[in-house]
Amino acid sequence: MTIRPILTVPNPILKQVSKPVDAVTDETRKLMDDMLETMYAAPGIGLAAIQIGVPLNVIVMDLARDGEPPQVKYFVNPEILEEADDVMPYDEGCLSVPDVFETIERPERVKLTYLDYNGERVTEVCEGLYATCIQHEMDHLKGIVFIDYLSRLKRERAVKKVAKAEKMKAVG
Repeated sequence: MTIRPILTVPNPILKQVSKPVDAVTDETRKLMDDMLETMYAAPGIGLAAIQIGVPLNVIVMDLARDGEPPQVKYFVNPEILEEADDVMPYDEGCLSVPDVFETIERPERVKLTYLDYNGERVTEVCEGLYATCIQHEMDHLKGIVFIDYLSRLKRERAVKKVAKAEKMKAVG
């Protein structure tokens, strides 16, 4: 497995719309393994392939808390079938927008279908943090970063903060 660089805003690749995966192959599984390793190293709880520069509809996630066994989930070509009318606010962050956290409201429950690590079709209902996280990651597949939901001023501040931190990292 390989840890890959995570793209940060305002990298234009993050605005690309990802493409469907034709079939889950060994190459797809290698991508998912690399993504998982990259996500853990960051550290994060979810990662979309576009965040490492691969414009494919692939997501990895692990919502286990410290001390809990891993709860790894792999999503290929995820699609929301239904979403609740009720929304839930959550203080979101993103590996592509490091050290920026903002409250975003999303449907509190979604019904989802996707292919798993082995290419098997899964349909399930996601609630709470799981629903928030999968919607956040699926936004990446559409070229949407969570700060796109913010006011222009807050979005510009977030991008400036990330650019400044990246510049400091390059110097230091």
